[in-house]
Amino acid sequence: MPSRDHPKPPRTGRPRSAAADEAILEATRASLVDLGWSKLTMGDVATRAGVAKTTLYRRWAGKNELVVDAVAVLFDELELPDLGSLSADVQAVVLQFAALLERPETRTALMAVVAESTRDEALRTRIRDSIVNRQKRLVLQGRQRAQRRGELPVEPDEGAAATADLVFDVIAGAVVHRALVSAEPVDEDWARRFTVLLLAGLPAASSA
Repeated sequence: MPSRDHPKPPRTGRPRSAAADEAILEATRASLVDLGWSKLTMGDVATRAGVAKTTLYRRWAGKNELVVDAVAVLFDELELPDLGSLSADVQAVVLQFAALLERPETRTALMAVVAESTRDEALRTRIRDSIVNRQKRLVLQGRQRAQRRGELPVEPDEGAAATADLVFDVIAGAVVHRALVSAEPVDEDWARRFTVLLLAGLPAASSA
């Protein structure tokens, strides 16, 4: 009798290994810290990660894409805690962000890709898509939570995205400048005063 078994679909290639991806991204960050952007090569990353160089090129077209993804994974660790008020939530995520920027692998990788992106439009786009847009989730979560608590009014959809962009730019810009450009501490007192300024404006911040 003819077999009634259904034919198996053809394999389309070797499935990606999450463990290999993690090893590659970790090796990329370590290489950046040790070698810097200019000396970092795909071959060095492959050696550190214990994979073939062809494995890297199956996943990433080149160094730019690889480094951005290595940074993006770190920023995905950020979470917005629910501490009962918008002010407390903002302070907590600011301190988380600052702690992340204190890590050598984050600081080195972020500054390297930002500097390189000034000469590479495709790299700027990848940074925006893989890091900036993904982390705007924190602003949206915080706004929705504050609206449920009655701390913020519900904003029409057409203005909500623009507001989220502005809030993200203010928080990210202030913390990155403070931590990486001015090289000043982002401690609890600074995070508290910054949050007052963000939520209440200059008059309240002056009296805080």
